[in-house]
Amino acid sequence: MSKIGKQPVMLPEGTSLRVEGSVVHIQGPKGTLTVAIPSFFSVTIADKVATLVVTKERENSSALHGLHRTLLANAVKGVSTGWEKVLEIQGTGYRGVMEGTNLVLRLGFSHQVTFTPPEGIGVALKGNKIMVTGIDKQQVGEVAASVKRIRPPDHYKGKGIRYVGEVIRIKPGKKAKAAA
Repeated sequence: MSKIGKQPVMLPEGTSLRVEGSVVHIQGPKGTLTVAIPSFFSVTIADKVATLVVTKERENSSALHGLHRTLLANAVKGVSTGWEKVLEIQGTGYRGVMEGTNLVLRLGFSHQVTFTPPEGIGVALKGNKIMVTGIDKQQVGEVAASVKRIRPPDHYKGKGIRYVGEVIRIKPGKKAKAAA
């Protein structure tokens, strides 16, 4: 048995969970998500608590038990409160503006970069902070990584787009190496 898989998933107020075969539908105030569960698991719901139970032991059922319980918990949190990733723009002259739902970035290239978020993902800009929000944790993380990939942080000056709180190790330049 998986330690994580045994933990129950609490359903917040206003969130409902419905099982149809091997698909679990989660509905909440922010939207609806579906999670596919393998056939050797079953989901039981009692008193606003969902539990993932192994019905047939397999070779890797312990690992998959923890994985699918976490996917279920992430979907429940997504439809109730949502997910958010915050990035920051660092660098002299680096800036961004919102044009409708599109994010337009000036990051030292000879051109401006326009980023259009996919359906279901919100992108907001406040100062030099970019907020990526949505109900699907995987999609929010992927969109945030796509924004960061436009101009990853430089290891010599630290300029670029990074996650808030991310520490970039600055490498010494040629002058620092020559002096050593």
